[in-house]
Amino acid sequence: MTEIYQAVANCRPKFVEISNSFTKDTNEIDEVVQECIIYFMQMNPQTLKNIYIKDGQKGLIRYGAVVIRRSFTSVRSPYYYKYKKYYTHIDSHSSNLTYELTQRDNESNKKHLYNIPPTEEYVQWKKLEQIDKALEDFYWYDRDVFKLYYYEGHTLTGLAKKTGISRNSLFTTIDKVREQLKEIFDE
Repeated sequence: MTEIYQAVANCRPKFVEISNSFTKDTNEIDEVVQECIIYFMQMNPQTLKNIYIKDGQKGLIRYGAVVIRRSFTSVRSPYYYKYKKYYTHIDSHSSNLTYELTQRDNESNKKHLYNIPPTEEYVQWKKLEQIDKALEDFYWYDRDVFKLYYYEGHTLTGLAKKTGISRNSLFTTIDKVREQLKEIFDE
């Protein structure tokens, strides 16, 4: 497996080149490429091995291109939840401060820690933390299926292929957890 992980790491320049077709922001490219590499590291080892054995580094690049495209275009991708969603909802005051700081520091780097928004605007984050806390009390299977679907952005069909569990069973489990969460939060 070490050889395969090294091959993934060697694909980094190609992943950067693919990301350049979506944006020219170097920070965003670095984050997406890093998420892509993390995706490979967390992938089912047998699936990764099959991709590498079948097509070698070209297969890894093709698979990585799909992950990168999904990162830039899907609101359900891990990249969107970790980075993009945060930076697109920064209030105007923080954005002005960021602009002034970047003019002084570096024209291309517009993301700083100074962008931390006021906490009252991030009720959604508190809600997500409450959901995470509530999920801790659920049965492990229900919790894990729910997290794979919502947190990692898998489709039902993709999740069914990855886990070997029928699509209908996955839908029933996800729907059951969603309904239980609605009851817990009175929504």
